[in-house]
Amino acid sequence: MDVMTAIGAGIAVVSGVGAGIGIGIATSGAVQAISRNPEATGKLLPMFFLGVALAESTAIYGLVVSILLIFVK
Repeated sequence: MDVMTAIGAGIAVVSGVGAGIGIGIATSGAVQAISRNPEATGKLLPMFFLGVALAESTAIYGLVVSILLIFVK
């Protein structure tokens, strides 16, 4: 494995930081919305889980790209 591949894999994994920030913001918004209007929990939770899944998928794509860079020649 050369140096440029290692740098590229490291940069690909950094996408997890953005996913963590996005999930944190989504969680904060959902908790605030539910605390202000508890009756809306049934409408808010499915949208929250969809947003979390989409944010987490970006981190998984970054991980897959870094694994491919490291192990596939």
